[in-house]
Amino acid sequence: MRILNTMAVHAIPLVPRSLIRKISRRYIAGETLCDVRERMHVLHAAGLRTTIDVLGETASSTAQAESMTRSYLDLVETLGSHNERTELSIKLTALGLHLDEKACMARVSAILRAATSHGITACIDMEDLGCTQKTLDAFSMLEADAYPVGIALQAYLTRTYDDIVSLQTRKSRMRICKGIYAEAKEHLVDGASADRSAINAHFVRHVSTAIQAGSFVGIATHDAQLIDTLIGWLQHERIDRSRFEFQMLLGVCEPLRDELLAQGFNVRVYVPYGHDWYGYSTRRIKENPRIAGYILAAMMRSDRPR
Repeated sequence: MRILNTMAVHAIPLVPRSLIRKISRRYIAGETLCDVRERMHVLHAAGLRTTIDVLGETASSTAQAESMTRSYLDLVETLGSHNERTELSIKLTALGLHLDEKACMARVSAILRAATSHGITACIDMEDLGCTQKTLDAFSMLEADAYPVGIALQAYLTRTYDDIVSLQTRKSRMRICKGIYAEAKEHLVDGASADRSAINAHFVRHVSTAIQAGSFVGIATHDAQLIDTLIGWLQHERIDRSRFEFQMLLGVCEPLRDELLAQGFNVRVYVPYGHDWYGYSTRRIKENPRIAGYILAAMMRSDRPR
């Protein structure tokens, strides 16, 4: 079955966009501010926290970077005018990191100034390895400017053991995830290239040392076994639940998400919205080959004669 699902991933470009769009409704709030506010209200009413992400690829022009900046500022202004509290997820490449680092930082600062004025926090997302150091350097500057901002770290990278040290010293707010980008084996922790579960021990170590150092930690994973291990450690160490939260993607592992919430844990849902629904959806499908299998099965059923 796994082989068939993997083959299905490679066939995704052949799947009609209309079917991908239908599937995307589970993972994406919609295309407009109205759509994301509606989904956010439902999640907040259920007792969940949210992080909002404006979908978009790496900016290839200044115009694209400025357009993304306006989208974030419009989002902040709309949420702020309705006194709606949430968090922003910000990818630096979408704001021009590869084009002009100084201009990119100016755009990020403008977004964070607006967000801070409305009580909205932010997390700087981590991207592929080529961006890691620049992202950490940018975060250090933003944190020094006293913006309420956190940083994402990827447990599958060996360099994270070094990167996390200064963050722990500063008690920086962190979001720790496994990591999804296809990186060369020499940059990954042992076994990670062949088995995602090999990342778990490193994930637990990063979460535990960061919390012990005094950082607030977002535990970003859908791995039930990993979550059970962490809950065991958190309870053994009697860690106050205000010092961490679990984080999950919209539409993914909802029963597990709801179970954690019912147990009294703080849970945050990552809520993407925007016009790049196709790119985001195909990336989610590639990360979870089982979804690709379901899509192709649905497509074949719809093509059968009645």
